[in-house]
Amino acid sequence: MTDITIDAVDLISRDALFGNPERAGVQISPDGRYLSWLAPLNGVLNIWVAPADDLSAAEAITRDDTRGIRQYFWTYQPHTLVYLRDDGGDEDFHLHRVDVRTGEATDLTPFPGVTAQVSGVSDRIPGAILVGINDRDARWHDLYRVELAGGDRELLVRNTEGFAGFLADHDYVVRYAMRTRPDGGMDILARDGEDWQVAEDVPFEDAMSTYAAGLTADGTTLYLVDSRGRNTSGLYALDLASGARSLVHADERTDIAGALAHPITGRIQAVAVNYLREEWTVVDPEVGPDLDVLAGIGPGEISVTSRTLTDDVWIAAYSSATEPLTYYRYDRPQRRLTRLFSGRPALEGAPLVPMHPVEITARDGHTLVSYLTLPAHRAADDGASRAGQLAAATGPAPMVLFVHGGPWSRDAYGYDGYVQWLANRGYAVLQVNYRGSTGFGKEFINIADGQWGAAMHEDLLDAVDWAVRQGITAQDTVGIMGGSYGGYATLAGLTMTPTTFACGVDIVGPSNLNTLIETVPPYWAAFFEQLARRVGDPRTEEGKALLDERSPLTHVDNIVRPLLIGQGANDPRVKQAESDQIVESMSAKGIPVTYVLFPDEGHGFARPENDKAFNAIAEGFLAEHLGGRAEPLGGDLTGSSASVPTGADGVAGLAEALANHEPVLRA
Repeated sequence: MTDITIDAVDLISRDALFGNPERAGVQISPDGRYLSWLAPLNGVLNIWVAPADDLSAAEAITRDDTRGIRQYFWTYQPHTLVYLRDDGGDEDFHLHRVDVRTGEATDLTPFPGVTAQVSGVSDRIPGAILVGINDRDARWHDLYRVELAGGDRELLVRNTEGFAGFLADHDYVVRYAMRTRPDGGMDILARDGEDWQVAEDVPFEDAMSTYAAGLTADGTTLYLVDSRGRNTSGLYALDLASGARSLVHADERTDIAGALAHPITGRIQAVAVNYLREEWTVVDPEVGPDLDVLAGIGPGEISVTSRTLTDDVWIAAYSSATEPLTYYRYDRPQRRLTRLFSGRPALEGAPLVPMHPVEITARDGHTLVSYLTLPAHRAADDGASRAGQLAAATGPAPMVLFVHGGPWSRDAYGYDGYVQWLANRGYAVLQVNYRGSTGFGKEFINIADGQWGAAMHEDLLDAVDWAVRQGITAQDTVGIMGGSYGGYATLAGLTMTPTTFACGVDIVGPSNLNTLIETVPPYWAAFFEQLARRVGDPRTEEGKALLDERSPLTHVDNIVRPLLIGQGANDPRVKQAESDQIVESMSAKGIPVTYVLFPDEGHGFARPENDKAFNAIAEGFLAEHLGGRAEPLGGDLTGSSASVPTGADGVAGLAEALANHEPVLRA
């Protein structure tokens, strides 16, 4: 066992980890003329564009000075891209068009309270895109063809039948619609003149792992990701003329995780699955040599972010647990790979640490695919990755159980700024794909129904017990932290198993499951039956009772360990009231809590100033209760909108920092 302490490891600054990336979202325009990316302009992420052959001539073509831009893509109209932006995290996303030659921008969805959804982009109709807009009825998106030049829109489908989405062909003929049923299942409907006919009947048990994945450009083949008749989803090709259905790819361990399609024909060329690590299988031999070249970059993981229409240039992104995203240009005719940018060059040479996939057995025998990251001073010799070797080489360390949100999502291998931050501060970090996590077959999803705060929480407890048995940590030095469902898991941990964790950090987590489900955004109407069946149904007395029983708010009297809560005031999913309720209840009962509120944030903290501010507070909180190290709070509240309605004295130095803090709001 090594005598080296965490203090011998270079401290990675929060700014390097959580500040704006230097570049992100690198893409090439379909005509190959431009390269684009997101980068800061006066500290705010904007879109930059350069001639593809002269990156030194890059210019910012947007001038956002508040929240920043995080989602954009090229259209097929020359010189034109579009981006999505909301206000203060309210998720009412508007769609904006930009002419990259002039920087002229137009809001294509200038309607209050709408959430635009892009439904289709086609090289055959470059001057228009398909957009779902819910200005008529907040619950349902009507489908429009929107002209890029002036924003004129043509109604294609008036959504009076509760459709959750649409699939059009490359000529913008709407071919399919998806509609959820009262039983929680889903119908995939084919358009038949003015009518709709059920083409695929998807039972409730398959509704989260079965969906229409796209049409080929010639309209002859429909791709389906489908778990019906099996456990894990497979990718199928359905010949629409004959009805013949053929399996493209499947893996008995895990669901389909992604695909690579030809930019003109739309035919699938490669398929990804992700069990412990992402794995690609070539379907079209034409791209096999290209993927081999990309795989030669390193042992990490590759994604192709964009391709030209002529398919002669690709942009690829590479990353691993110890390397943030690095972008490459790949010229296919020459099979030439050119490194473009590192997303976070400030981390080059930093003491980033490996992430180890592990399989943990739950008490009922189910396998929990998980990821263990150890602090650098306790890393195993010779790159050992088996848990027993890790423990033998390092000895126990304080640990953070870092719980993913969703819950219908998953943790996966790769670079994670939060994980590296925690490890650099001296903590082992364990990420667990508890039951309900997606990617591991429908059975693993469905056994979580009605199990919030029950079997789902037991999976987390079993993972902690595993880590203690392996000698990775000690029973009394484990904290729990997470956002959204991970925040709920934190609150459940401190209320339902009150002595298991030494402390908890809840980020936008619900405390009252009844009010959570009663106040979901109106445009979640198509998802409501899934929520009701998988979490609990507030429309029935039995369902209300279950939701009450599984709500941390019900058990607030049990809290005996320190709790830090972070919340965005504009969160449309987990409303501010979810945090307010438990803070008010704790305060009324004399139970201490530190509550950090951001008035210009939503479901998570998008502005780097806010993210750094909360993490600075969390770092001090964890150091006090788990014993890791902490970078001084310093000026990390500067520029943020952070307020602390209660509990500033619960984190060392926070009250003093707030005394000189002037909140800055940027919606």
